[in-house]
Amino acid sequence: MLPRSTSTNPVVLSYYTMRRMVGLIALALPFALAAGSILTALLGSGHLSHPLLERSISDYYYTPMRDYYVGSLCAIAAFLACSRGYDLHDEITGYLAAACVLGVACCPSFNPRSIRYTQLDFVFGLIHTAFAALMYLMLAYICIFLFRKSSSKKPFTHRKRDRNRIYVASGLIMVACMIAMVSLTILKVVERRHPSHWLFWCEALALGAFGVAWLTKGEGFMRDKRHQPDHVVGHHREVAPS
Repeated sequence: MLPRSTSTNPVVLSYYTMRRMVGLIALALPFALAAGSILTALLGSGHLSHPLLERSISDYYYTPMRDYYVGSLCAIAAFLACSRGYDLHDEITGYLAAACVLGVACCPSFNPRSIRYTQLDFVFGLIHTAFAALMYLMLAYICIFLFRKSSSKKPFTHRKRDRNRIYVASGLIMVACMIAMVSLTILKVVERRHPSHWLFWCEALALGAFGVAWLTKGEGFMRDKRHQPDHVVGHHREVAPS
């Protein structure tokens, strides 16, 4: 990534904008899916959908919002795959994260409206859960380890230190939500019951943490002040989001 002093370069500005767009897509996804599903039900039948909220974000695959759900995940996956860091490790991380996001999009979870699960439903549900768990782990890894690096060409400022705290907090929130989601899913699968409604809120929180981290990395929050050098606290090497 180029130093911040060159951020007047349209290419760099576009890269920051793409980061912010990824963050906004992640933040908006739960609310857009819920609002779109409710609006579709009202316009179609004139009655509110039941249940009002699906029990997980993945359940919107089986609603009229399927295209928005899959499209949003594919957009995030495309950016992850196209991101470049300083070395091969960063690129591989981006490819793996993109593959996990695509796996979540392409392998549907359990249909919440099925009366009973077939063996195929059981297999696809577990694959979806595995991809989702790996996705959040990869995204958390990017936040906690890759985002915290900084360029040797610029000082490690107090604002950079504060941004690092945001990255770590976001990553830890995603890991905690992932553990909760996997636990809830496995418990319901073993009991042959439908997913817990808490899955939606765990996923929404995890996506919110992911979105905040990427908005911060895209200079949406905590941007270094120009022409007012902050106190230097160290030097690190920064990589672009992988």
